[in-house]
Amino acid sequence: MTIKNSAILSAEQETAVQEAVKRAEARTSGEIVPMLVPSSGAYGEAACQAATLVAALVSLILAIVLRDTSIWFFLPVAFLLYFPALALVRRMPRLKIAFTPAARISDIVRDKAVCAFYEEGLHRTREQNGILIFISMLERRVWILGDHGINAVIPADHWISLASRLSAGIRQGTMTQSLTAVITEVGGILQQHFPSRSDDTNELPDLIRDRD
Repeated sequence: MTIKNSAILSAEQETAVQEAVKRAEARTSGEIVPMLVPSSGAYGEAACQAATLVAALVSLILAIVLRDTSIWFFLPVAFLLYFPALALVRRMPRLKIAFTPAARISDIVRDKAVCAFYEEGLHRTREQNGILIFISMLERRVWILGDHGINAVIPADHWISLASRLSAGIRQGTMTQSLTAVITEVGGILQQHFPSRSDDTNELPDLIRDRD
């Protein structure tokens, strides 16, 4: 499998990722699945918190400018401003992330990655050797998950450094290069434990279009 939600990548970038997967899978019976999603959650709570703060701040500024600092001015104006502020915040997803604790973001991305692992059928390969490289773009977080066959011979924490390296590449603007490098390295690791077989077949589709 190559990639989900190809709109995140240009045609040239998508081709580079596809070719990296094909080269890596040619050396192993494992299935390598890069998956990109725009975000892992709606972050509704954070949007409400951010909108409340923006509305309160603008209301306070207006109160100072108009020299009416009574609560009877501040609260109604803040209430009226809340809804346009909420609409604005929803157009600025990075602001929602700023109002969400890092631990909560990690939990949301992890849960989305686990769900995707099963929804995309990585648990149904012949040797239980599917591996998901899950990238959530808004959060700039990466989770790498292996199936039972992989986890039996390769510790799950083995993937932490690769995930961290890929996350750094996303933040630095070199996602495609970092992703193809990680795919190559994952292919090398899988080759040691799951070498290619004469009867290998591509058990998962080569391209999953975004169905959201």
